[in-house]
Amino acid sequence: MNRTSFHCTSSIPTSFSKVCHPERSAKGATSKDLLFARIAVTLGLAVLLFPQAGHAQQAQPWTQIPIPPLHPFHPQQPKRIELKNGLVILLEEDHELPFINGSIEIRGGSRDEPASKAGLVDLYSDAWRTSGTASKDGDTLDDLLEAKAAKVETGGDVDSTSVSWSCLKKDEDLVFGIAVDLLQHPDFKQEKLMLAKQQAAASIVRRNDDASGIAEREAAKLVYGPNSPYTREPELATIKAVTLDDLKQWHDKTIVPNNIIIGVEGDFDAAAMEKTLRDVFENLPRGAAWPKPAGDFSGPKPGVYVVDKTDVNQSNVNIVGLGTLRNNPDYFALSVMNEIFSGGFGSRLFQDVRTKQGLAYAVGGGYGASYDHPGMFRVIAGTKSATTVKATQSMLAEIGELKTKPFTEDERKRAKDQVLNSFIFNYDTKEKVLAAATRLEFYGYPANFLEKYRDGLEHVTTADLERVAKKYIDPSKVAVLVVGNQQEFGTPLTELGLGKPQAIDITIPGAPQQGMGAPGNDGGEQ
Repeated sequence: MNRTSFHCTSSIPTSFSKVCHPERSAKGATSKDLLFARIAVTLGLAVLLFPQAGHAQQAQPWTQIPIPPLHPFHPQQPKRIELKNGLVILLEEDHELPFINGSIEIRGGSRDEPASKAGLVDLYSDAWRTSGTASKDGDTLDDLLEAKAAKVETGGDVDSTSVSWSCLKKDEDLVFGIAVDLLQHPDFKQEKLMLAKQQAAASIVRRNDDASGIAEREAAKLVYGPNSPYTREPELATIKAVTLDDLKQWHDKTIVPNNIIIGVEGDFDAAAMEKTLRDVFENLPRGAAWPKPAGDFSGPKPGVYVVDKTDVNQSNVNIVGLGTLRNNPDYFALSVMNEIFSGGFGSRLFQDVRTKQGLAYAVGGGYGASYDHPGMFRVIAGTKSATTVKATQSMLAEIGELKTKPFTEDERKRAKDQVLNSFIFNYDTKEKVLAAATRLEFYGYPANFLEKYRDGLEHVTTADLERVAKKYIDPSKVAVLVVGNQQEFGTPLTELGLGKPQAIDITIPGAPQQGMGAPGNDGGEQ
């Protein structure tokens, strides 16, 4: 359920997606870059050829256009029903199209599996659907659902597993019946578990192919610890240790009604759908409550860490620290601070590191927040090897200036408007509203959290920005991770003044050893 974590991208704010283009390079500019370049040239010629037009442009008459205030934000909340056994149902009618989409979210994910069997939840979620049920095997279900243009899928995440379905209204009884059958009568098969293990093993032995994937994985380990349930990786030995009985025991332990949230959205009558769900689930016995997550989150040990990847000509730089929770009262001010820092083309970080100095083709990040454990403070950039140190120094300087460079009223207003104007697009359909409501229910947040978020943003002041920057931003508590080719850095990492670089071993236990320049590694180019 934790879709925003590092498995998750999660701990980096969504604003980062506006400026992060990992595959962009100097040799391969995007169509958007080319479009902006053409616009700039066209406007420049217009000013030269028509100076009066240039003078009129300087007057900026559009600034006189009145901008009305945003409409109040009160999304139609789904109907919430809690059964006597603790199961929660959320229903969102939407009669625009004859479709019905549903999900069954179940507490318990990869952070809860034994360390000696890391990968169990992924194997479970794969073999669950492909094995099928006691009455219909997975292959039969594939054919049946394909004929109906419908889907029933199972999944696993860091804190949850799930069953979801999607179908035409006329096929709801059949498709929902399959989803319930999978939930209540799975038939885990050894051959499907072995297939899932083979696929997992193939992924494990190639996990060092992608430099950005290495950076994301190792950055999280620096923040949460290498043995944290939020960062441990499946290994060949741990997936080999998973048995068919492990899958069955996991299922029996997690599939209890007070551990489940069901959300349904689409073209149905809420009263009829409620009756259908009650008939199926209301008489199931309550089980043991799922334990709340716990852990020690002390943040990274400051210093410089390096993964020497000799087959690339660019560096992935991550500057990381510990973030916060979304229920933090300062979350609203931190959201606006993030937007000023790295929210778009006009942000401080982008303007300095990319636009003015040309040190990175991708740069962004921010002070992250997760729902039930601290997120990550993470600032990342992609730069050519020779500018690794200079780009890192500029990123560190921008982080430091959050504490020392005053926020202006214009920055605050522009950032607040950007966040508020984009906010509504996260909840502009009933399907998105239901997904948000399910997420809030899953983590125990109030149903009106979205309204509170908007109201909180509206009341952020420049004084709030100064306060949270001074309170939460501490350059002395961050770690710097560089994944790149050290021979091409030019300037040594010791010039960062953070001590001797510490090498990180990314060897895959039990895998055929490959050189860092093995075929298939995607280093990209700049």
